[in-house]
Amino acid sequence: MVGKKSVSKALFALMLVLLLALAACNKAEDAEPADSGTKKEEGKKEETKKEEVADDGLYSIDDFSNIKTNEGEAIEGGSFTYGLVSDTAFEGTLNFNFYSGAPDSEVLSWFDEGMLTWDSSFVYTNDGAATYKSSEDGRTFTFTIRDNVNWHDGTPVTAEDWLFSHEVLGHADYDGPRAGDVLNIVGMDEFQAGTSKSISGIEVVSDKVLKITYKEATPSLITGGIWTYPLAKHIFGDMPVKDISSSPEVRQHPIGFGPFKVDTIVPGESVTYTKNEDYWRGAPKLDTVTLKVINSNVVVQSLEKGDVDTVSAFPVPQFPDNAEMSNVEYLGAVDRAYSYVGFKLGTWDKEKKVVKPNPDAKMGDVNLRKAMWHAVDNNTVGEKFYHGLRWAATTLIPPSHPEYHDATNPGTPYDPEKAKQLLEEAGFKDVDGDGIREDKEGKPLVINYASMSGDDIAEPLAQYYIQAWEAVGLKVELLDGRLHEFNTFYEGVGQNGDDNPDIDIYSAAWTVGIDVDPSGLYAKNVLYNFARWENAENERLLAEGISEDAFDVEKRKEIYNEWQQLMADEVPVFPTLYRSILVPVNNRVLNYSIGDGTGMYLNEIAVTQDKPVSAKK
Repeated sequence: MVGKKSVSKALFALMLVLLLALAACNKAEDAEPADSGTKKEEGKKEETKKEEVADDGLYSIDDFSNIKTNEGEAIEGGSFTYGLVSDTAFEGTLNFNFYSGAPDSEVLSWFDEGMLTWDSSFVYTNDGAATYKSSEDGRTFTFTIRDNVNWHDGTPVTAEDWLFSHEVLGHADYDGPRAGDVLNIVGMDEFQAGTSKSISGIEVVSDKVLKITYKEATPSLITGGIWTYPLAKHIFGDMPVKDISSSPEVRQHPIGFGPFKVDTIVPGESVTYTKNEDYWRGAPKLDTVTLKVINSNVVVQSLEKGDVDTVSAFPVPQFPDNAEMSNVEYLGAVDRAYSYVGFKLGTWDKEKKVVKPNPDAKMGDVNLRKAMWHAVDNNTVGEKFYHGLRWAATTLIPPSHPEYHDATNPGTPYDPEKAKQLLEEAGFKDVDGDGIREDKEGKPLVINYASMSGDDIAEPLAQYYIQAWEAVGLKVELLDGRLHEFNTFYEGVGQNGDDNPDIDIYSAAWTVGIDVDPSGLYAKNVLYNFARWENAENERLLAEGISEDAFDVEKRKEIYNEWQQLMADEVPVFPTLYRSILVPVNNRVLNYSIGDGTGMYLNEIAVTQDKPVSAKK
């Protein structure tokens, strides 16, 4: 293994900032998005390639497999330790109908799941806990839950449970972020408005059969547009909806029908699971799984010592120094995710459940927003911070969806002179000669910037963006003078509907759904539209993207190409980086894969010995 650098973290961070500041003086060539061909068909293996670094110090995600090589024979039972890499505790809203953050989703995935699975093209299959058939007009779906699908307490998962989850999401007191996911169902409007006590478009045919009629047949229905998470009615049915998300049955004693059962929880820190002998796919090969939160600063040590078998994602900046770790195999894939910078353009109307744009928002001038995009050199960020394993993003549909990602769209390339020109023409001028621009009225302009804490480069990365904006004359300051931990950050940008009025811009990331439809992030009636932006053309294109015409794939591509360009023109947010995901897996582990619909199921994971292999020194 390559030896660790002896430079202190603080000095290393400073060097990175200085390096990027120097790079900002030279316009970089536009980077082409990496090919997303790391997706494999389910169950199919690809020969693992040796990860070789290029002469320029950059890596490529193309040089990784997403399925681990199996070596050795599985033992009976055994334990497995999963490291959830995070600088903060997981929130602990452990129900798919209520959670909002990715860390909670990681915890959930071990003990619960949706009723449907999907293939490598993100299309629902009939291989999941339920099968489905659709009517000729594509509006009515009949779902049949398998007879052997039971909650962890032995109670069968029923059509009533599935109906109940829809009733909770549509309830006036529902306090989660998923209400927008069920709006296309016939009768949901009346149910949400309180003019009907039932959802007319959902019919419980029998204990195991549910029929749902949608207002419109859309291509999104079979690629993520169906709400697939039931809610145990025998547990939550008599509970006021407003109390469910904070109940012990969600926080301390969650239930699912997945491969493992929750045994114990140390809030925010760890979860111990035991095998679900009654799991519908078959009893897991492992006896127990332990999930524990580990800070990104100790990931390498934890893997080397065998304290964990794998981690949720390896910090990419640490990869070059640890590429030859002897006790693991690195898996890699193009992530369904992108990083972005967002602009606060309004607030959330909790009563009407729509965005409320502010015409006087500080960031309201589109040329100010465009200038801030032109000012940052994300090619250099991807190379210097992430060694080529993250790369400059151009549009808001990532290359993980290659059919719809417009690889011909250049986005807004790095061009600080263009940024200065836009600011000057828009009236943001340096009136007092101090190098910092005032607003259009000649008053001081200070832009408050919210960014998350994280690994060693979180601070220098935020400082790079601040320096890049200062180089074009904009004074940007970190909110409260510091980075904010995950939960506090998302509360500030509005995941609970309460927008911190002190935030003008923010850096964040989205893990996008299997469906390409971006309505769940950018429509005017969704909570996750954190920019609080509303635009008629946006609403038109989002509607067309899930219309009957969009069943024609070429037509849908045209629509989403137009949408990607609209977002580049209007800039309510701008993408910064596309991401790869690297996951090192201990050599003792069998049947492990990463990615979506491409590999093994969690109940198939096995180990070849009692304890993880430690690294050779």
